[in-house]
Amino acid sequence: MHRYISNTETDKKYMLNEINVESVEDLFSDVPDELRLGRELNLRDGMSEIEILDNINNIASKNKSLKDLTCFLGAGAYDHYIPSIIKHITSRSEFLTAYTPYQAEISQGTLQAIFEYQTMISDLMGMDVSNASMYDGATACTEAAIMACLNTKRKSILISKTVNPETRKVLKTYMNYRDIDVIEVNVLDGVTDIKHLKSLVSKKIAGFIMQSPNFFGIIEDYSEARELIHENKGLLITCVDPISLGILKSPGKQGADIAVGEAQSLGNDLNFGGPYLGFMAVKSKLARKMPGRIVGESVDTNGKRAFVLTLQAREQHIRRFKATSNICSNQGLNMLMATIYLTTLGKEGLREVATQSAQKAQYAFNEITKSGKFKPLFNRPFFKEFVVTSDLGSSKVNEKLLEKGILGGYELDKDYKEYKNSLMFCVTEKRTKSEIDRLSSVLEVL
Repeated sequence: MHRYISNTETDKKYMLNEINVESVEDLFSDVPDELRLGRELNLRDGMSEIEILDNINNIASKNKSLKDLTCFLGAGAYDHYIPSIIKHITSRSEFLTAYTPYQAEISQGTLQAIFEYQTMISDLMGMDVSNASMYDGATACTEAAIMACLNTKRKSILISKTVNPETRKVLKTYMNYRDIDVIEVNVLDGVTDIKHLKSLVSKKIAGFIMQSPNFFGIIEDYSEARELIHENKGLLITCVDPISLGILKSPGKQGADIAVGEAQSLGNDLNFGGPYLGFMAVKSKLARKMPGRIVGESVDTNGKRAFVLTLQAREQHIRRFKATSNICSNQGLNMLMATIYLTTLGKEGLREVATQSAQKAQYAFNEITKSGKFKPLFNRPFFKEFVVTSDLGSSKVNEKLLEKGILGGYELDKDYKEYKNSLMFCVTEKRTKSEIDRLSSVLEVL
């Protein structure tokens, strides 16, 4: 009668009698005493709905949102402007309740959105084909490395230390359980150390992963790395910021075999770190090795345009040992946001976002370093992030900035111990001249 109300004592007694057990405690008799807690759980008494809401609001009020702060923090998650049309469209019930696209005849809208996303990502990356999206940038990079190893039948992968540290950690975790060696290539003046790369490349290497703009914001040159890895029949995997491709050459035009990255910056909120959106695009020769799913265009029985799931190389659809990945879904709603973002901005809009980000970052760099109190750590061309260093402790600098309502730079020594007292600032198209000037003036008086 009341299926959502907890079992009564009578209900419990009835069930125990049915299975010939004296008490609920007897159900756990196989668990040794030393592994048991031995006391009641330390939980507070239940609260009413009003009390719960008050409690949650009190906790939330301790946080500062980006509405309260001016953000100069990047390092993989970026505060770009999100057009209002995105949330308006994605909040429609057709998308919120969209059917998983297993049955094409009742999920044409979802399939078309994925198809349009794939088309735009392929064009942006200069590649032949894209999949329907991945969990995030880190897992997309890892899946690319797995694909390189499967394609070359080799068990070692190279990755530059200029790649996002979080991505490298995820890669190592995955590869550890696949018995694949992950070998890191050193940093030299903020970019990949090509001499070190040369000493590591061999016929045993499945591929090389590099990032541009790299974790320090510096634009890297693919050419030497591409030649080295291709000479040894390996694959070049590039991690890219999709916004940067509004003004920079695409990975495909630079000879990359696989392009991956994080697409949070394409119309997705920061969301305290997720959910995010990983993308993957490849040359046609690798299309059948891609993880996840690919949506294709066809025609129905009436000759009208229709969409179908063309490729599903995952363990739910093929023999498990032949699956390219255990990733079972794409980031549908996040993918939709990215699709609407790219559609809304178009080529000119994306170029404008990239241009403004680069120009404002350069202005901020000049203002912060002109007095000499903060000096550039690297002398390299950058996109929207740059690193400065000083005699002041990075955490102390950020504390002072926070007091002034500014979310400061990323402290590099969290991941690179050799770069003490170094801060990486990010400037997107959202930052105004007055906000940048204020950041500079606060830093100047520290």
